[in-house]
Amino acid sequence: MTTLVLDNPEMLAKAALLSGFNAAQQRQEAGRPHRTRFHYSFNKHTLDATDTEILKQHAAYLKRNPGTRIKIHGHSDNFGSGDYNQFLARLRAHAVVKLLTQEGVSPSAMIMTTWGAERPLARPEDHAANRRVELEYLSMDIAQAL
Repeated sequence: MTTLVLDNPEMLAKAALLSGFNAAQQRQEAGRPHRTRFHYSFNKHTLDATDTEILKQHAAYLKRNPGTRIKIHGHSDNFGSGDYNQFLARLRAHAVVKLLTQEGVSPSAMIMTTWGAERPLARPEDHAANRRVELEYLSMDIAQAL
């Protein structure tokens, strides 16, 4: 077996750039909180204290990086009517938007979408996993297109 060892920093840097590596983006994402999914109890749209603290970390990150935009996806399980599930998903997403706004995040940095029970994370019968809000950080290209 032959092993190729590259010890040429210039060649490694060129290969990284050609593969799409962006050091500035990597540094920026390094400070971003990792947890982007927040689950809810049955028929609830309020966040617990732990979730609130993590969302405050997201708010701080967004304030430090004013060009960053996020999409906030509200979801529900499949109990109840489709209209009610859509309403509950909207309440959940709105609670996150409200908290981030109170923490100083610009409303223009957030896009809210609600799915109700249309996009389950797990099997539809796994209700607890499907009651959630997800944060999606948008790339600069997508954010500019929107």
